[in-house]
Amino acid sequence: MNELLQAIAVTAELTGTQLSEPAARVFLQDLSKYPHPQVLAALVRCRRECKGRLTLADVITRLDDGRPGPEEAWAAVSHLTEADTVVWTYEMQQAHGKVTDLIDAGELIPARMAFLERYKYLCQFARDNGVAVQWIASLGHNAKGREGPIMEAVELGRLPAAQAQTLLPWDVSPDVIKRLEQETGTPLLGKS
Repeated sequence: MNELLQAIAVTAELTGTQLSEPAARVFLQDLSKYPHPQVLAALVRCRRECKGRLTLADVITRLDDGRPGPEEAWAAVSHLTEADTVVWTYEMQQAHGKVTDLIDAGELIPARMAFLERYKYLCQFARDNGVAVQWIASLGHNAKGREGPIMEAVELGRLPAAQAQTLLPWDVSPDVIKRLEQETGTPLLGKS
């Protein structure tokens, strides 16, 4: 905790922020519910990016908890159809559900605005309550189209290889079998 308190003090000083010792301790207490390495990384980003007074919100919004940023999340979901397989976070899934009618109607600008607002709210709520990121696979109708998104999720550490194996079609390509076997270190039963 001493390291974190020192990092807060240094970041405050470098952003021209005056923090009394009691204020720094409250700052520390508010940040203590987040993983220590994430907070330290967020403070580094604040030192580089913040141009004014340091706030708790500055730090929290810069926490890298594994959730994609709002624009990245929108880019991943804005083009989806029921045929597509996607591996997304709970927050992406919920925000997308609120705007599917707008997307289907071709109203992409209002859909994007509504998605971003809802996604930011859901991510902040999850962060404030210490909820870890949860990646979920949503399987589309195109079974062959599952290989790419599922394997990308495995390689990014978003889905375990054992779970991915159960999500792939029975006629999965040999390349995917080889990649999954490398991930798990064991031969895949029933897929070769």
